[in-house]
Amino acid sequence: MRKKPATVRIARWSATHPWSAIGLWVVFVAACLVLGGAAGTNSISDEESGVRESGRAGKIVHSGDFPEKAEENVLITAEDGGKLDPTAGREAAADVIERMKALDEVEAVGDPVPAPDGKALLVPVTMKGDTENADRRVQPLLDASASVQDDHEGLRVDEVGTGSTAKGLSETLGEDFKKAELISLPLTLLILLVVFGAIIAAGVPVVLALSCVGAAIGLSTLASHVLPETSAVSNVILLMGMAVGVDYSLFYLKREREERRAGKSHVDAIEVAAETSGHTVVVSGTTVIVAMAGLYLANEATFASLATGSIIVVAVAVLASLTVLPALLAKLGRWVDKPKVPFLWRLTMRSGESRVWPALLRPALSKPFITLVVSVGALLLLAVPALDMKLKQPGSDDLSRDIAVVRAMDRLTDHFPSKGTVHQVAVRAPADRADDVESALNGLLGRTAKDELFAHDSTPTVKVSEDRTVHTVDVGTPYQPKSDGARQSLDLLREWVPQAMADVPDAESAVGGKVAQGVDFTGHLEERMPWVVGFVLLLTFVTMVMIFRSIAVALSAILLNLLSAAASFGVLVAVFQNTWAEGVLDFHSSGAVVSWLPLFLFVVLFGLSMDYHVFVVSRIREAALAGAPTRTAVREGITRSAGVVTSAAIVMVGVFAIFGTLSMVEFKQLGVGLAAAILLDAVIIRIYVLPALMTALGKWNWWPGKLSGGPDGPAPLPDQAEPGGRPAEEQPQYARFAAEQQYGQQYGQPSAQQAPQQQYQQGGYQQAPQQQYQQGAYQQPYHQGDHQDPYQQGGYQQPGPYRDDASRPGYYQQ
Repeated sequence: MRKKPATVRIARWSATHPWSAIGLWVVFVAACLVLGGAAGTNSISDEESGVRESGRAGKIVHSGDFPEKAEENVLITAEDGGKLDPTAGREAAADVIERMKALDEVEAVGDPVPAPDGKALLVPVTMKGDTENADRRVQPLLDASASVQDDHEGLRVDEVGTGSTAKGLSETLGEDFKKAELISLPLTLLILLVVFGAIIAAGVPVVLALSCVGAAIGLSTLASHVLPETSAVSNVILLMGMAVGVDYSLFYLKREREERRAGKSHVDAIEVAAETSGHTVVVSGTTVIVAMAGLYLANEATFASLATGSIIVVAVAVLASLTVLPALLAKLGRWVDKPKVPFLWRLTMRSGESRVWPALLRPALSKPFITLVVSVGALLLLAVPALDMKLKQPGSDDLSRDIAVVRAMDRLTDHFPSKGTVHQVAVRAPADRADDVESALNGLLGRTAKDELFAHDSTPTVKVSEDRTVHTVDVGTPYQPKSDGARQSLDLLREWVPQAMADVPDAESAVGGKVAQGVDFTGHLEERMPWVVGFVLLLTFVTMVMIFRSIAVALSAILLNLLSAAASFGVLVAVFQNTWAEGVLDFHSSGAVVSWLPLFLFVVLFGLSMDYHVFVVSRIREAALAGAPTRTAVREGITRSAGVVTSAAIVMVGVFAIFGTLSMVEFKQLGVGLAAAILLDAVIIRIYVLPALMTALGKWNWWPGKLSGGPDGPAPLPDQAEPGGRPAEEQPQYARFAAEQQYGQQYGQPSAQQAPQQQYQQGGYQQAPQQQYQQGAYQQPYHQGDHQDPYQQGGYQQPGPYRDDASRPGYYQQ
């Protein structure tokens, strides 16, 4: 007897040992969280994340082993923004100095520095300890600044620095994500309630997805000690984990419910779901994982971190679907369909074919060429703005001005430009050349003091390492990080520094800083992007050829995914490079897209789109294998998969769209970009472009192979009848049945209990019906005498008509 697939064996064990499987999963999730919390996060350092010249500058500075101190700046201005009263300003500054010196967290307090415009005083404060946890120790300083403002009427006292800025931003982000969770969870539950019509069935995917996110965050923390982690990883894990975790559970639950409705026992239904939908989950998860692995080819620490987090959460979601989900379903039994929501329950259990999907598909099936031209033209029109895409790294000018610390930063840089955008010059040379290096840098600073591209409110100071081999100096510019002025000052400085160091033998110099990092990162991505895109496209092609044995299907998958990605990029550019949507999404447009987003979005989109593409095209191929003409096969495949695909897409769009409400512009762009991509893919691509293309191609869909099914010429539309009076979808050669009773009842034959043998002889089955149903899969193709065995032709080892499986085209569908 043939050995069952691994997905079935695992599911059967979980279903027959539910408490053991559930207990092991709880232990696994708890262990991941505990071990991850104990190990702590190894974050990416500046020298690890840098590329090109700014990366070299970071490495030079790091080699100097400079002591890192958390710096705070207390800014005193008039409350009305006008001229500062000198006496009141000095009194407030003296109060600040006195209060700060009394704090244990403070190491030193500098003398007040007047602003060149006479409208502000700045008191520099140096905190004790390192910069890593300054945000946890800065609260006493913030309280002292607030007390000074309370005691000095008419003045505004702001505090901006290493710890205060990090604390203000992290608190805002924390509130954002709490709000996102409060919205996303009820929204996801509501969508699943509509899908299942029962509260427990709707809750299982959400609970399972949350457990996957928790386990993945713990595992990614452990992985950060091998590949350092960026701060955005936990957010990406939440986004990806909720999307794929809910989707995989949705596929599994829908199939298990269908099998129970067909008369199978609970364990047998779980086994069939594992062999069909479980296999779909494995194929989909593997595709997403390998696609995300393409980000490693970017050869950059941030992308490697994002790839690692995404791969971990997808792998955990696949594991949960194959192990603990069958156990939960077995333990819940028929309670999974309770408590029923009356109207929604009747809606989900409604029998008969939907009228909506055939109506939507009518243009693609009746006029495929016109539909193809119109739908592709619409997507290309949406993609046009992407031709003007500009890439830049996010900076302080991208932050929401609703955040108090951001407004304080603006006031600080208005009065003291050198505290805002800063270029860092780094030089490494032998210790005996230290005097020459310092002299050259002073000459460089003399040139910057005469140029309006650089800030002149303070004199830059050259820092020297203890071993006198490394020199650094910060040169400010009065322009915002993403402005043309900031870029021009960087280009000029990078031209001047080599000239200044030309007379210093063995000197290694570089210019870094936030502006330089953004410019270099964008250039690096433009250089590496062809490698990543090529890898993903090749993976998609190979995967589709392996699944469908068709080069035509593989090429069409690539073209459709490229079309969907281009359209979503166009939406992204139209929204975020312009100002019309600022009020709607609450952001300040910088005229650019975050530089890391397009590549990450492209990889994620291709991975997730493969999920839908495999599911839909496999249904179409199965109908064609059964003998249906191309148009009928396309109609049947899409209508039978539309419910699951639409439900999964709505869940993903809902989860992704929540990220568009966050304060950080990179998360807004990520959420809007992914939501737009999935929506376009599920609606325009799957309803219009794909069916129109496959209908137009006809028998060439399966090139270079061919199917042994019926003719590829025009087939009757849903409202037209075949000879004999029945619509095409009701003809016996195209029908799908889950049980003997349905076969007899449909065509007026005796019931299965009365004359099963007669029914199967009439239907062309060569094997005893009882044996077939016990095995759970038919061992001979439907109407074997009419055509060649499609399983031998398609390369599938296990035939299985009547299995509702998205990833194995050899299965006949119910």
